[in-house]
Amino acid sequence: MSLEVTNLSKLYGTQKALDQVTFSAKPGRILGFLGPNGAGKSTTMKIITGFLSADSGEVKVMRKDAIHAPKEVSRLIGYLPEHNPLYLDMYVREFLEFSGGLYGLSGHLLKSRTKEMLHRTGLEPEQHKKIGQLSKGYRQRIGLARALIHDPQVVILDEPTTGLDPNQLVEIRNLIQEVAKDKTLILSTHIMQEVEAICQDVVIINKGKILAADSLSNLKSNSEETILILETEEELNLEWFEQVGNISFGTKGKMEVLVSTIDPASARKAILQVIQERSLNLISLNQSKKNLELIFREITNA
Repeated sequence: MSLEVTNLSKLYGTQKALDQVTFSAKPGRILGFLGPNGAGKSTTMKIITGFLSADSGEVKVMRKDAIHAPKEVSRLIGYLPEHNPLYLDMYVREFLEFSGGLYGLSGHLLKSRTKEMLHRTGLEPEQHKKIGQLSKGYRQRIGLARALIHDPQVVILDEPTTGLDPNQLVEIRNLIQEVAKDKTLILSTHIMQEVEAICQDVVIINKGKILAADSLSNLKSNSEETILILETEEELNLEWFEQVGNISFGTKGKMEVLVSTIDPASARKAILQVIQERSLNLISLNQSKKNLELIFREITNA
């Protein structure tokens, strides 16, 4: 394993930010580190990268102790924090050369790595512009280029796609997938669609505790339940469907109900009976296997 986190704990006063957190990440795979806001994602990332100390536990990066030798391990890690800190008055190339110098790169190697990062992140046309002139999408590319300038073995990205438009989102996703081919990459986020789009492994954390750690395919296949999604023109009441299965409102509020069941045929009949009895105007009744968002909601609300 390129990264192993074992029984990691962190206290802020009497509050446990992390409680015996344990997981690992493999090279060549993208691990989605998921959790609600305040779950402990950023605290975990900051401890791994040496920005915070831990109260107990172990972090091994390429078998080196990240807790007791953070400076040595920092050279093995590339980190893009949630709030991407950039010097807006610096030029793109200038900033990357400055960043490489902080990792001890110089001379031909620094110029070579800067040129490679400009090419890989699509920043060549923008290299002579000031960072402050560029869009958020390009600034995220600069942050990623900086995280990769010293050729780290482990790359940690904390909410790298927040605030991007759809085109920028696709570009950054493709870039992350390209980077992950020869790195261990951790994508910390609360956006389920990002994880389903590009991750192979998933860790779910809530209130400082790991609730699930498995491959994305295993998480989905372990669920035998089917989801029925009902949408009508009228507002719905969950009490009408309480005999059908596990129910909740969907993304369209009270116009949409989600029904989780192991017997979809019987559930469909019961739903249609409710529609008929209450003279509801049906828009759609769709069936699908559980997606990551529904699995996440179940796990974190348990």
